[in-house]
Amino acid sequence: MRDIKELIGNVEKYKNVLLQKCFESKKNTVAYVVINGQPRILKWYVPGLKQNMDLEYSILKKGFSDLTLPSPLEKDAENNVLVMSYIMGENVCDIINDPRKVIEEKQKVAHLLADWFVNFHTFFKSEDGFRLRGDANLKNFILSRGRIWGVDFEESRIGKPSEDLATLCVSVLSTDPMFIDEKFELCQIFLDTYLKSVKWDVEQLNADISYALLERIQWRPNDEEILRKYATKIRNKGLRVARHNF
Repeated sequence: MRDIKELIGNVEKYKNVLLQKCFESKKNTVAYVVINGQPRILKWYVPGLKQNMDLEYSILKKGFSDLTLPSPLEKDAENNVLVMSYIMGENVCDIINDPRKVIEEKQKVAHLLADWFVNFHTFFKSEDGFRLRGDANLKNFILSRGRIWGVDFEESRIGKPSEDLATLCVSVLSTDPMFIDEKFELCQIFLDTYLKSVKWDVEQLNADISYALLERIQWRPNDEEILRKYATKIRNKGLRVARHNF
């Protein structure tokens, strides 16, 4: 991953940018900065991923006024940079995994996450099918002023809503502490809230959760045994039974 200081130091239009914080990113360089006194996010895409920038910009441009998404402020095609509004708040991954947070607070977040996905899938549904947010991991959500905000849409694609739901559930279950009873409860609240709110059928959810757990092995090889174990249980018995059948 490239250092954002290369961009700030070498590109004239960014020389007055004040760097505040860099974020972890698998592919691109993402930073919280101040531009002309205003907090902003700079996302600097690697040269081969210009199409990802175009996709993310188009989703934000279409959805930011109706959904809780960052505002796309500028697409700098020459330098492969997207400038977005900064969402100040608490990362949802930290909330769900914080032992000091009461369960009621986490349950509320699970409800809010479900509402966010209902709104996203409803808004972007078209004749082509459902647009998925993609990369639906907890770290890509922020709780701000009592609302959930989604960030990072470069992996968005057309697919089945169950794929987004499965990725979110796997993110809940497999982040530390892994596969504890509380995590299964939060997943069930999230899924039940979503399923009660939508007018379409969601099929093969347990199979998609199982598959998403197996996919995670490539990023978490040290956890392969436990990921395979729960992938098999959820595929064969379902999420609800797997929770109580260790």
